[in-house]
Amino acid sequence: MNILNDAGFNRLRSAINASNTRQQVISNNIANADTPYFKRSEVSFENLLQSEMNGVSSIKGRMTNPRHIVIGSASIPTAKINTDNSTAMNNNMNNVDIDSEMTGLAENQLRYNTYIEEVNHQIKMMRTALGGNG
Repeated sequence: MNILNDAGFNRLRSAINASNTRQQVISNNIANADTPYFKRSEVSFENLLQSEMNGVSSIKGRMTNPRHIVIGSASIPTAKINTDNSTAMNNNMNNVDIDSEMTGLAENQLRYNTYIEEVNHQIKMMRTALGGNG
């Protein structure tokens, strides 16, 4: 039995992966802030996860045989990278706003820290429930 493979951990794993991807994308945007014709990218994940969770029942059946009927859904979206080709901020057609990117970087760091704290909390709770030291 894999106790770290439930829906909550899978959502956190996807959120952490999305946060890592967002870190790379924002860093790339910042590194190319002065590159002519560079178009910034952004990562969308939280809104995809929210829309998926709104349409999904919280009940999920356990399938032990491939002939079982699927109950609920374990669909967790992955982060999507979108490039903004429609705007330009500078005369060189670059659309990176360094202030906006730095704000996004700080916000992403806070999200990442929150996700990691939640993973640590859930592991601690499981250890306590299994009789280990919390």
